[in-house]
Amino acid sequence: MWGVYEGLVPAGFPGPVPAQAPPEAAAAGEGDAEGAVEADAGVCESSVALTVLDAETLFRPAHRAPSGGWRKAVHNATFGLVRPGESAVEVERRERVAVVKTPLSGGHHRIAVLSLKGGVGKTTTTAALGATLASLRGDRVIAVDANPDRGTLADKVRSETATSIRDLLNDRARIYRYADIRAFTSQAPSRLEILASDLDPAVSEAFSDADYREVCRLIERFYSIALTDCGTGLLHSAMRAVLALADQIVLVSPPSLDGARSASATLDWLRAHGHAALVRDAVVVLSMVRRDNRSGVDLDRLQQHFAERCRAVVRVPFDPHLEQGGEVDLRALRPATRDAYTELAAVLAEAFARTR
Repeated sequence: MWGVYEGLVPAGFPGPVPAQAPPEAAAAGEGDAEGAVEADAGVCESSVALTVLDAETLFRPAHRAPSGGWRKAVHNATFGLVRPGESAVEVERRERVAVVKTPLSGGHHRIAVLSLKGGVGKTTTTAALGATLASLRGDRVIAVDANPDRGTLADKVRSETATSIRDLLNDRARIYRYADIRAFTSQAPSRLEILASDLDPAVSEAFSDADYREVCRLIERFYSIALTDCGTGLLHSAMRAVLALADQIVLVSPPSLDGARSASATLDWLRAHGHAALVRDAVVVLSMVRRDNRSGVDLDRLQQHFAERCRAVVRVPFDPHLEQGGEVDLRALRPATRDAYTELAAVLAEAFARTR
């Protein structure tokens, strides 16, 4: 064995004291000794292959403290000595967050949020979904107000600029860096940025197919995910570009008969005008904009109807914070509402890894 390591020992370093060979070993032939050396060397190589230095083998799994309920109370009361572990709800929430963080395969992803019926929570859904994505991911997320009339998306964050999407188009020749385009957006605490629509309705009506395509060309250089808050019409010029460039659509519907019929008619129109792929991959949001669902609609059957036509359906419960119609702050939402938007973000993020 010493011959194997002889070249690795510095000069003058004392070698190992040979062990007294047992009688049967002394009687063994020279060929047996060579075989033993080779066997020992093989064992040494195998040992090296097994002792890989990485985090998974060297560190013990970190204990996750419960986030709420009686498990958190017991954990805190015993200073962590008693560890009840995570509940099934916490495990599911953590798994959803991991899906939301799925890396983008194409470098940029466009999500169009639309509804033919006003007052159903479309703009609120855009802001809350964008805030959820921006708060859980490390890349940049922007929401664009493409409403042909005066949109209200800018009201969902604290304004940091008086500029609009039209100002960005007028100054597009001077957009070279992220800091240049950041001057035209307002940023929420969640890190979601919003690009406002024109304040003058007479000007905003001129927002065209070409204008929207140019805005998309600009923002895809600096943002990974772009959400578009669409108007309530499907026939205006910008809407053609929105649907042509969208990777996914989110269709918002209230839990009412007329709202559901309007949403279903939207899917029919999209399918009939060459957007069948978007319909199959669409996600329908049943938005509980009112405190109580007094319409008498069977929500389970309504969800089943859309689930048969689209990829997924997500229910967003009523939330007093969203009812105010002001700035959207994820921290002010009820836990069930935050979980619903996390679920929505996770469903959409399932498509992030697809190869285009």
